[in-house]
Amino acid sequence: MIHMSPFEAIALKTVLGIALLGLAYALFLRRNILREDKGTPKMIEVWEAIKQGANAYLTRQLRTILPVIGLLTIALFFSVAVVPPSAEALERFPGSSPAQVKLIIGLGRAAAFILGALFSLMVGQFGMRIAVQANVRVAAASRKSYDKAMQIAYRAGTVTGMLTDGLGLFGGTIIFLIFQKAAPDALLGFGFGGTLLALFMRVGGGIFTKAADVGADLVGKVEASIPEDDPRNAAVIADLVGDNVGDCAGMAADIFESYEVTIVSGLILSLALVAATGQIKWLVFPLLVRGIGVFSSIIGTYLVRGKKGEPGDAMKAINKGFYSSAFICLVAFAVLAGFYMHEWRAFLSVAVGIGLAVAIDELTKYFTHTKYNPVRKIARSSRTGAATLILSGLSVGMESAVWTLLVIAATILSSIFIYWGQPITFVLYGVAMTGIGMLTLTGNNVAMDSFGPIVDNANGIGEMAGLEEEARERMADLDAVGNTTKAITKGVAIGSAVIAAVSLFGSFLTDVTKVQVQMGVAQAGHLLQTGIRISEPLVLVGLLIGGSIPWLFSSLTINAVSRAASLIVVEVRRQFKLPGVMEGKTKPDYGKVVGICTVASQKELVGLAAMAILIPLLVGLGLRVEALGGFLGGVILSGLLLAVFMANAGGAWDNAKKLIEDGNYGGRGSAQHKAAIVGDTVGDPLKDTAGPALNPLIKVINLVSVLAAPLLIQFRTITPGVIVFLVLALAAVVAAIWYSKRTVRPRRSG
Repeated sequence: MIHMSPFEAIALKTVLGIALLGLAYALFLRRNILREDKGTPKMIEVWEAIKQGANAYLTRQLRTILPVIGLLTIALFFSVAVVPPSAEALERFPGSSPAQVKLIIGLGRAAAFILGALFSLMVGQFGMRIAVQANVRVAAASRKSYDKAMQIAYRAGTVTGMLTDGLGLFGGTIIFLIFQKAAPDALLGFGFGGTLLALFMRVGGGIFTKAADVGADLVGKVEASIPEDDPRNAAVIADLVGDNVGDCAGMAADIFESYEVTIVSGLILSLALVAATGQIKWLVFPLLVRGIGVFSSIIGTYLVRGKKGEPGDAMKAINKGFYSSAFICLVAFAVLAGFYMHEWRAFLSVAVGIGLAVAIDELTKYFTHTKYNPVRKIARSSRTGAATLILSGLSVGMESAVWTLLVIAATILSSIFIYWGQPITFVLYGVAMTGIGMLTLTGNNVAMDSFGPIVDNANGIGEMAGLEEEARERMADLDAVGNTTKAITKGVAIGSAVIAAVSLFGSFLTDVTKVQVQMGVAQAGHLLQTGIRISEPLVLVGLLIGGSIPWLFSSLTINAVSRAASLIVVEVRRQFKLPGVMEGKTKPDYGKVVGICTVASQKELVGLAAMAILIPLLVGLGLRVEALGGFLGGVILSGLLLAVFMANAGGAWDNAKKLIEDGNYGGRGSAQHKAAIVGDTVGDPLKDTAGPALNPLIKVINLVSVLAAPLLIQFRTITPGVIVFLVLALAAVVAAIWYSKRTVRPRRSG
């Protein structure tokens, strides 16, 4: 048992109360949003079509992933059966035999996995549903007030942000209070459940949204020269549905699992420090930091409001809320460090994390916002055609990846300086606290992200319903702000994924060493002592394989978007030829395109998830645990560079197109505009499918490695059983790649 002081016991109960307060705040905002007017019958008709498409997608997705969750729950239960229980587990449950402790930990890990998956699903599903409820209300409010429309959109996003904060904090704290010193055994299941669901929702939602977007733009805007959300385009409803299932459900689940994973890795490393120092403060501090973060986000998000009748003020209002929350956090963390931790190193670690979030915000703005030179350079290059515009965007994306990597490297370096002279466990703890600090303002970040697709949908509803010009101008301004906030939160999501992965890497080293101690490995051979030596040939092979995985994964997801978009292009072309569609006399069959997107996005999920789970097991069993460490290093480095490159290149192409649509470099309908649309369609699957999907991929691979570490050490000799598993796993990976690369020919219809 962990012995806590009265202050610590009260503080942890207060953290639970804050988690519940965050959930209550989400319900309060939801109730107020649902009271708002939904507008004209035509607006409600368009909204109903979006709502039905989104609900159909989520229902189909749930049917796809439930069997996988069931199988993995069983696997996680038995994952503790073949290794001896940890010393912490035996201490937590005194009087129980080792077999009984195994049973308790197995049940706890399986239950935590289900809880993490359920919470991730709730954040994605509930967040998407409130976004769908809000979009039509934002469109209706824009007819009367810019400020009112902005508040509805932002507060609907805040509902998702508070769900992310509240459920993540509640789940992690409850598991810690139940299992205490043995909490990491269960928390790994909690983090894995959330991360796996995020991978499903990120990949599925990304394929859906970008297949619809690319198909709609290529046929509608380029071939037919009609506006983006023209009701004659059969893909327009699918495009609006995609904003919700990709940017709302997918991003919310993505940031939620980063939120989970950082607390999991933080608590694992905290326990190592508790064992080394005998002080429980290292364990309580990250939970208190998270509680302060939720409380500050409640205050900061409530402060977001514009000045009545003043368009263009949304970004200033959103920044005011973000920086207010950051200021509250910094002051509270300083007080906590001074009066509870009695040292400043922990404060500096979380403060660096907040600084990292701000730095990535500013970097992403510079490379993707229309007022800065990179996007303007891309727009200017449209004068010489699509090829030069695409080359210019590639250059911007590549450069942005370098600066982002250097900022993250400097952040990790700061942890080394903060804990200079201390054992490596302190440094890794500092990195974990940086990740926790970076995601302190998760409520604000998710609110900013969901704001984007909500106002985008509102703008589409306004165009399809033929709203008056003044309302359309207000929504266009909000939509432009939403593009910036989406790009910013993508940068934060990528940065948090890397920091979380580095923290998990530290947890991997710690856990492997702990098992090596249990199994009698000499201290000179402990992984924390030897490190990951790339001079070892097998480790170098692992590093190279790890570096290739993000590229393979990105190739398969982009190919999936290309295949689905081709089917949509054929279908939209077919419907344009039907009598009355182009004249606006006959309504297109929107449901047909929604169905194509839904089926295409679900077909990829199981195979890609199987690859993420099986490949680290293949490397660990085939090349040994140290080579698996090299593999993780390769995945983290390659995944970071590739994700930032794709996200920022895609965002820059998108905003270059919008800069031209605002009347620059030829304006709408010009040759430059069509070149920019081509660039935007190239960037769409990069920034909204492949790039964001790398975030959960990196963490799934790291979590599988940490979970499997005891098994890998247990089966460090090649036996017939291990050979059979390796052959079957390799066959499954090859089959998944083949299935994902297959060619699907569009059916003839009409």
